[in-house]
Amino acid sequence: GASRSVQSRIDAVLSRMACHGSVRSGRRMRVEEMNALLREMEATPLSGQCNHGRPTYVELKLADIERLFGRT
Repeated sequence: GASRSVQSRIDAVLSRMACHGSVRSGRRMRVEEMNALLREMEATPLSGQCNHGRPTYVELKLADIERLFGRT
């Protein structure tokens, strides 16, 4: 009904605001900013993906990191 349409529009606006306010790829962050962002993500439900469904982080095992730096 009408209330569902209004809610879907509200959701779209909030989604757009979240996307535009997000940290962009390549942006350099200070250590304090990174830590604050991680604490916020820990406290945010569904923080594992953005509003478009893309992952916001990946888990790297020690072996993955060693391989990236040519240690294997």
